[in-house]
Amino acid sequence: MNGFVKTIEGILRRAGLPDASVFVGRKLELPGFFRPAKKWDLVIVHRGALVASIEFKSQVGPSFGNNANNRAEEAVGNAADLHAAFREGAFKPSLRPWIGFFMLLDESAASTRPVGVEEPHFPVFEEFRDASYAKRYELLCLKLVREGLYDSATFLLSSRGDALEGGYREPNEELAFRAFAASLVGRVSSALAVEE
Repeated sequence: MNGFVKTIEGILRRAGLPDASVFVGRKLELPGFFRPAKKWDLVIVHRGALVASIEFKSQVGPSFGNNANNRAEEAVGNAADLHAAFREGAFKPSLRPWIGFFMLLDESAASTRPVGVEEPHFPVFEEFRDASYAKRYELLCLKLVREGLYDSATFLLSSRGDALEGGYREPNEELAFRAFAASLVGRVSSALAVEE
């Protein structure tokens, strides 16, 4: 995951953003609406304006079930909290900040085999029926963007052997890393254009 964070930092530098505007590892807390603050994984603050924030998540087995549900709840809650804080003026004089969600999942037999669902009262949505944890994460990322909670999301799969060499797979082109990076660069470019 650190390799992707460094890649994004390099992309931001090439887009013309000064290092002083990109925060990784420190000064990552942003005000919330439902809580005092949330610590994001990468924050861009340029000339006093919040430009973007990114949440990086990864999961390696074996307990995919509980972790997948927790990741979904966190992702939805974090975005809702930041949107509400923006609406209430927490980031003035910022334009609406760009929000990104980055998910890297261990590609293994446990993450890619079909998983059953419990339906004691009502049926689940059809797309979740017999979906693997990998498919559930892919659906989560798609829905986060399509519901407008995040501006972009990426979903990558990497086996333990491939991860050591930086190898990964993109199961859905809508969630490809290049699309994620292009969306972020577009937002950064518009922030830089405002000062010209």
